[in-house]
Amino acid sequence: MTTLGVGIAPSWLIGKGGETPVSLKEPLTILKRLKLKNVRLETGFEYDGEEVIATKTDLFTVEIVDGKFAAILPNAPSASAVDAKGLLMLPSFRDMHIHLDKTFYGGSWQAVRKRTGGVKGMIALEQKILPEMLKTSTERAEKLIALLQSCGSGFARSHVNIEPTSGLTSLKHLQQALERKKQGFEAELVAFPQHGLFYTDAAPWMKEAAQMNIDFIGGVDPYTVDGEIKKPMDFIIKLALDHNKGIDIHLHESGDSGLKTVEYLIDRVNENPVLKGKTYLSHCFVLGRLEKSKQEEMADKLAQAQIGIMSTIPFGGLIMPIPTLYKYGVQVGTGNDSIIDHWNTWGTGSVLQKANLMAQLYGYGTEYQLSRSLKLATYNLVPLDDKGKQQWPGIGDDANVVLIDASCSAEAVSRISPVRSLIHKGTVVF
Repeated sequence: MTTLGVGIAPSWLIGKGGETPVSLKEPLTILKRLKLKNVRLETGFEYDGEEVIATKTDLFTVEIVDGKFAAILPNAPSASAVDAKGLLMLPSFRDMHIHLDKTFYGGSWQAVRKRTGGVKGMIALEQKILPEMLKTSTERAEKLIALLQSCGSGFARSHVNIEPTSGLTSLKHLQQALERKKQGFEAELVAFPQHGLFYTDAAPWMKEAAQMNIDFIGGVDPYTVDGEIKKPMDFIIKLALDHNKGIDIHLHESGDSGLKTVEYLIDRVNENPVLKGKTYLSHCFVLGRLEKSKQEEMADKLAQAQIGIMSTIPFGGLIMPIPTLYKYGVQVGTGNDSIIDHWNTWGTGSVLQKANLMAQLYGYGTEYQLSRSLKLATYNLVPLDDKGKQQWPGIGDDANVVLIDASCSAEAVSRISPVRSLIHKGTVVF
């Protein structure tokens, strides 16, 4: 055995010979081989006529070798196997929009303060408080990652501030945190000019960041922050093309400028097909303001350009047209965005809770609809396909799983069932 990283083992993980589980404070034990018995997997749907009324499951023995599924066998007694005690195995969750680099999490409670001056007032606030936040940003990022892991996420797409106040320090601190947590967590990084590309002259810093270990070029409200659409959008697109990166742009603008920004991005991606499948709009609240026919038109155009939407699922006065996006085949992801910082205090760390919220908002209450809603938490990976055929896990797949106290996916979404264990590429995180 090799011990690397820091992690914990679940109460069910009792090894051969009754070994004591790894302590919360001890190094995580990484096994080349892991064999689990009494693992509950979904096997199909049960129908009443054409209606799905239940999800079939059975118990299996699962073998994991070098972080991948090596065998999925009929359940059988085995003294050498860890007893999963009938817990449901699902794909682990993926938080597709979060800011790990700037958080109050791990410190004292702080609610947001009354905003003044709109987004530019918030930029001024950030410029004031970021130097102090950077002093603890590595440690707090690690704590925030641990929270996501405790809720079943082994992966995140994190935006990271790149602007004159932070320079590249926020990025470097987050990369240190991710290095320390790499045995049980992975992340994609978005270079994010939170204070505007040109409003605070972040462009030179973005050019530097693009040459570092990041995956996406980000942006934020080009018209509101930088005063025009074309110049900042062209900069983002060129930087992505020059450095073979993806694109993920925050777009909160919900009026005409928001729609024009979406249309501009669609046109540029169609002109540069290499960006298809690697371009995303985060939030994109303008979609929730459009008439139904326009929503359908834009969803079709986004799907044709293979531009995904990373939605935080707002509710109340603004409800995103997620069913319409799914109808046209737009890739939809979700995330916690801000767990607790100067922007927001609503995050729980659970994207399963986000799937539950989506199901409630759109009335997805049937067994079938709830089972399909799981894909929001896993970023489009579910055990059964739409016809009820088992499609996960497969031999050779990465063993990124949660063991959850639920009878099936539908119950897990409906009840936000407790996650009992996270396994990341065969490593038991907790």
